[in-house]
Amino acid sequence: MRTSSTRHRGRRAAVTAVLGLLLVGTAGTPASAESTREEQWFLDAMKAEQMWQTSTGKGITVAVIDSGVDPNNPDLNGRVLPGKDLAPNQPGDEHTDYEGHGTGMAGLIAGTGASGGGEGAFGLAPGSKILPIRLPKGGTEANLAEGNKVFNEALALAIRYAADEGARVINISQAATAGSPQVTAAVEYALDKGSLIFAGVGNDGNKANQFLYPAATPGVVGVAAVGKDLRRTDVSEYGPQVDMAAPGEDMLHACGGETGLCETSGTSDATALASASAALIWSKHPTWTNNQVLRVMLNTIGAPTDGKKRNDAIGYGIVRPRIALQNPGDPGEADVYPLPDLSAAEASASPSSNASATEAGNPPAKGAGSQTSASSSEDNGSTSLWIGLGIGAAVLGGALAAGFAIARRQRA
Repeated sequence: MRTSSTRHRGRRAAVTAVLGLLLVGTAGTPASAESTREEQWFLDAMKAEQMWQTSTGKGITVAVIDSGVDPNNPDLNGRVLPGKDLAPNQPGDEHTDYEGHGTGMAGLIAGTGASGGGEGAFGLAPGSKILPIRLPKGGTEANLAEGNKVFNEALALAIRYAADEGARVINISQAATAGSPQVTAAVEYALDKGSLIFAGVGNDGNKANQFLYPAATPGVVGVAAVGKDLRRTDVSEYGPQVDMAAPGEDMLHACGGETGLCETSGTSDATALASASAALIWSKHPTWTNNQVLRVMLNTIGAPTDGKKRNDAIGYGIVRPRIALQNPGDPGEADVYPLPDLSAAEASASPSSNASATEAGNPPAKGAGSQTSASSSEDNGSTSLWIGLGIGAAVLGGALAAGFAIARRQRA
């Protein structure tokens, strides 16, 4: 199941602000290059230009495990590395995007705005590099179980490859309805190698709202989506698998396809911004471990306003990389994973439970057995603590509600 609805936009030349100077070397109607930047509300909300004076993500590699990444998109020129193709039945390789989705995630992360002489679409961490890893295309298997199996086998290989290639951040904007012991082991391997893994929780919040993997896998940071009003979008899934949230509504960015520019909504987009946030922080503090970067993200997050430390709608809160760059505080212990799910899963593991999980092919999820519908008071997880982000004027559109067909896999 896809978790980003996509509309393609055309490009026209126009005058824009000085954003192109910050760096040296995606929706249906045509848009000028000037309006491209103007409509990237999430960059204004997160005060991206201010952050880029401190960090652009330079020196950080973000693995995008998805449908491939097209390096020929002008806003990704020079950002895309050689990667790995795990979709042998599709034409081309990891630089051939069979759906345009992976290029979109790369655009949200590392878009440079280079098209039209600096008038294109920017990502949140435009100095970072993208390691593309292409997964098999979904929907070609005989049934859901076979689809999950193919997805998880490839995903486990992709995570290990990303960690071995030195990707500090691993972005997974895809999901399956079941996990696997292989993926669980690959996550632990990547964490031990020093990577951070972010995955979208899914876009069935207004429907089935089921656990989706790998976001529900212990050790993976599950990301939900918020809209321009900083509340959980209607489709963003909720539950104990949610660790944090990021913007994921009406997101204009570089993408694959004929126009090279798309407007999307979903937890896919939110995951890309969470990954980019980690890249910004890590670039400024390259000696920190994955645990320290994640701990600082959690310590500087815009917390829920319901008085709880976390809620099922937005987890511990909305990412605020600007605050993390300005005043990160104590990053804490280098070798202690800061979220509770990993240690809880390890503590509860036993030979018998491991055997049953392996037989079922679906290891326990974060908070397994305790997933409930969010109460009406926390259903949208609003927060007013995204301090000073200038989002007042951005609350112009209602939530973009999109229908998503239930399928084997989602673009989270």
